[in-house]
Amino acid sequence: MNKTIAIVGSGFSSLAAASYLAKEGNHVTVYEKNSTYGGRARQLKKEGFTFDMGPTWYWMPDVFEKFFQDFGKNPSQYYQLIKLNPAYQVYFGENDSITIGDTLEKIKEAFEKEEPGSSVKLQKFINEAQDNYNIAIKDLVYRPGLSPFELVTPVTMKKIGQFFSTISREVRKEFTNPKLISILEFPVLFLGAKPSNTPAFYSFMNYADFGLGTFHPKNGMYSVIEGMVALAKSLGVQFKANMNVEKINVVKGRATSLTINSQEIKADITLSGADYHHTETLLDSKYRQYSEKYWEKKVFAPSSLLFYVGFSKKIKNVSHHTLFFDVPFDAHAKAIYDTPQWPEEPLFYASFPSITDKNAAPKGKEAGIFLIPLAPGLTDIDEVREEYFELILKRFEKVTNQDVRNYVIFKEAFCINDFIKDYNSYKGNAYGLANTLLQTAFLRPKLISKKVKGLYFTGQLTVPGPGVPPSLISGKIVSNLIQKEIATK
Repeated sequence: MNKTIAIVGSGFSSLAAASYLAKEGNHVTVYEKNSTYGGRARQLKKEGFTFDMGPTWYWMPDVFEKFFQDFGKNPSQYYQLIKLNPAYQVYFGENDSITIGDTLEKIKEAFEKEEPGSSVKLQKFINEAQDNYNIAIKDLVYRPGLSPFELVTPVTMKKIGQFFSTISREVRKEFTNPKLISILEFPVLFLGAKPSNTPAFYSFMNYADFGLGTFHPKNGMYSVIEGMVALAKSLGVQFKANMNVEKINVVKGRATSLTINSQEIKADITLSGADYHHTETLLDSKYRQYSEKYWEKKVFAPSSLLFYVGFSKKIKNVSHHTLFFDVPFDAHAKAIYDTPQWPEEPLFYASFPSITDKNAAPKGKEAGIFLIPLAPGLTDIDEVREEYFELILKRFEKVTNQDVRNYVIFKEAFCINDFIKDYNSYKGNAYGLANTLLQTAFLRPKLISKKVKGLYFTGQLTVPGPGVPPSLISGKIVSNLIQKEIATK
């Protein structure tokens, strides 16, 4: 029997779930609080420049392919992918950088140049990472996190030690060069946790990085959102923007309707892809599964201070993705995870999409996105944003040996207050819950509400975790659970 399903939010996980549920014949409507779809994967257009406001890295292309293939489609029918070469560049000091190429062979050459003998160790490390990737992506991450026994398979039992060791420990067993260690620990930052707190099994992200490569969708990550919206619409999904959900109404223990813009909209099933903590505040307190104390104790992935900058000239000595590890990592990590505060010397990331994509900036100009990871919940004021822009621009100029300050046409900032205002994000976090051992799989907030029938959750605060590919997977997993409920009625 087909059901009326209301989906709150239009991020990657919501869009994925909407398509799967509509394919099964359900009447699906997506309600988005903002004026455009995509959740955090929005776009900023200004003076001929185009910026992705959220995710800028396209990793794990096989997950995107799998998603579209579930509907008899291919990503190429919706957007064009460009494989980046180099994938990215990492600066360790003035005129001191390592370039990560588009093949493992090129990366091994770069490692060997830095530390003789390291290419053999790298091949061994990546072989193990690939093995973990195959286990994770083909099996584990598509499980709903309902029971610890989901993790117990003949294959994972052989890997049990990797759940109790850490990325940091495993990398340091093989490598001593601090630059190479930084590069190998970088991908788990996408999981939003310190490498010293991330299970070694998550080395599968290193295979995603070195083995599969880094891509850029033409016209930016927003073109993926546009493709997913087009697919969903072709399956009959309805989309409604500027729809602020004020309440989830519960009758006799079941979610029956949403109050949106002061109007009641009935639904047989409600699925929220909005911030999990915020979604539960839309319920009367007796229906909330997790207390404020529960959320306070969780290890959250960082928030971010972002700058979207239009430059009047092309920028030199950088790649499409460029990381600045020219200051100590540990001090910045401590400021995020141990004693939350604004970092004295922040690491930062810069993206220049117009190096690859001429549509990102007017001819002869450059679009720049700068990101500083921050602890969630910090006091966010304009004066501090300005101070950090000056700080990173000064370092950028010194490290890349060029003047850019005098060529800034405009800059737009986005930080903790904006994550809260635009996305109802808990403490303004940008990436959700960190993937630590005690926040993995069945230990994450549940996809199914324990207290309200017909209420489900999806996205980065639940299973399987933060990042765009996991969000697509989250949408698929939850749609399967919803279909099971519908089939038993």
